[in-house]
Amino acid sequence: MDRYTLTGEFYLHPTPAGAYYAASRPTPEPARSFLQRLLREAETPRLTIDLLRDWTGQNEQDALEFIYRLQSSGFVQGLPVPVSVPPDRIESLLPPLLAQLSDEGRAILAEKRGLYLGTAGFAHETSEELAALGADLANVHERHSKLLHGNMRLRSDGWGMVNASGYSEIAFWPLYFGNEYFILVVGGLPRFNQEAFTTLLWTLGVRYGGRD
Repeated sequence: MDRYTLTGEFYLHPTPAGAYYAASRPTPEPARSFLQRLLREAETPRLTIDLLRDWTGQNEQDALEFIYRLQSSGFVQGLPVPVSVPPDRIESLLPPLLAQLSDEGRAILAEKRGLYLGTAGFAHETSEELAALGADLANVHERHSKLLHGNMRLRSDGWGMVNASGYSEIAFWPLYFGNEYFILVVGGLPRFNQEAFTTLLWTLGVRYGGRD
């Protein structure tokens, strides 16, 4: 895409950074709403002026500037061919995706009540306890969000257990879609900057994201 111009045929897809931005906080704002809508589409939509105007509610020029800013921020990418969300059952899809999100191959996805939906690298009992701990931390995070993101203006949303060198041994990230949220638990260093992370959030968006 040239500046403020759509050239060629592209299919719009979030980058890992865009997927993280979409789900990292519940606060609604235009970029997050657009990215969440994109993550609710089962197939990557063709990027057109009509789509941008419809999704943003803006005129052509403003809509083009909007998508240009998302592209410049590294939040969206244009694919040459359409791609569909994996059709697999979430129970079989999650373990291999989760294993890619940790340098140790250990990760858990839990829902807000503290029940885990999928796990990789952790025993069943450990997964249950860490999922429950993640739900407790998510509640603490929400109660103190005004301090963390308002007064202190922290950019981080995860909670971690760190060693004496400051490296995370295990960490918890809340992921929001509308009124739903999930907790991603990662053992070791997270590896979110890859397509597996986008696919994970895309899967959650399609299955649980609801509609505006």
